Amino acid sequence: MHFTKDHEWVRLDGDVATIGISKHAAEALGDVVFVETPEAGKSVSKGDSFAVVESVKAASDVYAPVSGEVIEGNAALASAPETVNADPEGEGWFAKIKVSDGGELGGLMDRAAYDQYLTTL
Repeated sequence: MHFTKDHEWVRLDGDVATIGISKHAAEALGDVVFVETPEAGKSVSKGDSFAVVESVKAASDVYAPVSGEVIEGNAALASAPETVNADPEGEGWFAKIKVSDGGELGGLMDRAAYDQYLTTL
């Protein structure tokens, strides 16, 4: 699993990246009440806003940590947004993207580096 400084995570399986928000981000947001995930077929570039998560505290954009084509948005989050709080780095994923440039993962942090980054916030 890799992480961004914006608290997204990426798990790569072949050329398919599953993307969500970190446990840290989910805890900071508080109770998630709405999630908008991208439609299959949408092209995204690294850094693009591709999803929205709303909590009782705030609404936040979720940014694509890699470029590619969305192959699936997590439709289950529409009726169960609380899954993001319950399992942010598992069943609370936002989208699966077919990665167009695997080299983009090089700039992301592994778990140890991300945990170290969190101590600086």
